[in-house]
Amino acid sequence: MQKNNTPSTLQLTETCRTSTMAEELKLYGMWASPFGQRIELALKLKGVPYECIEEDLSNKSPSLVKYNPVHMKVPVLDSYQRAMARFWARFIDEKILPTVWKANFCEGEETELVIEEVRKHIKILEKELNGKDFFGGSSIGFVDIAGIVVAFWFQLTQDVWS
Repeated sequence: MQKNNTPSTLQLTETCRTSTMAEELKLYGMWASPFGQRIELALKLKGVPYECIEEDLSNKSPSLVKYNPVHMKVPVLDSYQRAMARFWARFIDEKILPTVWKANFCEGEETELVIEEVRKHIKILEKELNGKDFFGGSSIGFVDIAGIVVAFWFQLTQDVWS
């Protein structure tokens, strides 16, 4: 990952602090991103220690792709586990649920297109689950609870389509 040595980047780098907490708070950003600057300002005002990681958006780091696998954009903030849980719960809420809901009300050829979209989203989610019993590992967590609604809607949808 290359660092841009513009004054803004130097200022950003000088102000980044490393956390001493067990799980570091990391801000993946870019010096020119107003959204990243908002987060950085909020962290500074709140006195929250964090590590700032400058991203080259033309050559995205493996970490950025790992922490934001769908959008691959900055900023990305928070401890990895909590951020990923919120990210996947939001993915369920904003991608899967509306598509499943839409599938219940469309007809004909549109139904097939919507079902294919649901399958695409579910495959993305299954890839993240990666053979684990729960998204968090060995015990039920936030994403699993968010996903329970999906399971309910799939059963309802199956009943309606049958």
